[in-house]
Amino acid sequence: MRSHLTCFAVATRFALVEHGRNRFAVILVGLFVPVWTTLAYLAMPDAPARMRLRATGEALAPHGNELTEISGALNAVTLITGFMMFSATFSGSGFDRRLALAGYPRVPLVLAKVTALALASAAVAAYATAVTCLAWTPRQPLLLAAALFCAGLTYGALGVGFGSLLRREVEGMFAIVMTSIIDLALQNPISSSGADSAITRFLPSYGAMQAATAAGFSTSPVPGHLAIQLAWFAVASLIALAGFHRSTRSSLPSTARPPLPGPGSGAGRSEAGRTAAPPAAVSGTESP
Repeated sequence: MRSHLTCFAVATRFALVEHGRNRFAVILVGLFVPVWTTLAYLAMPDAPARMRLRATGEALAPHGNELTEISGALNAVTLITGFMMFSATFSGSGFDRRLALAGYPRVPLVLAKVTALALASAAVAAYATAVTCLAWTPRQPLLLAAALFCAGLTYGALGVGFGSLLRREVEGMFAIVMTSIIDLALQNPISSSGADSAITRFLPSYGAMQAATAAGFSTSPVPGHLAIQLAWFAVASLIALAGFHRSTRSSLPSTARPPLPGPGSGAGRSEAGRTAAPPAAVSGTESP
């Protein structure tokens, strides 16, 4: 037990150091979140956008720019956490595989990745919530932070899965970007408020979008939709675990003993020919 805790602490420290060395991700957190959410808030009109929130059944009329900023914050958090976890997994998959083959326990490695994901998602979600509160005040800031955190967990787990399963970096980046764009564009509250399509209920960030919208414009708690988002995180985690297991398993062939030749095989006859001298050779050694 003590050795597993030590392995977990060491793996977590290396995972956090790896994230800290990703300067591009740090720049994305520092610049992309405020720039994207601010542009969404300033570019969209502040006219009331009538909608019915599925999570509570309430008819709301929030300002369009505030509603769009929530969608932009979710988009920024999912993209950044997905990119961070994909980059760390893709670049460190070879190292993880060598550790696993050398006997390093896999459970501490997996728990270290989950811990790093949770800390990264919490930091990005808290930062995005603070940036949002600078422009306007949501009704439930803590619920907004929780919704962003759960969405970050989901896409971070997807990033780990993509980093373990895909062979090229461009494939993983394209998968993360397109998944986030399709997911959040289809359930943007402004564009889908009157559609009420059942398809949006099966998208990866549906629970987070409903919870974040309720946090911005309603006082009703929506723990059920946070649970939906955590269920999506569990599904994404299973994909990540499968990819991690595949990338760290041994691909060396099993060393098996070659089969012994049968009594009637050619190999057996040649072996017998080498061990038994022919009569001609024996007679040739005698004097005529």
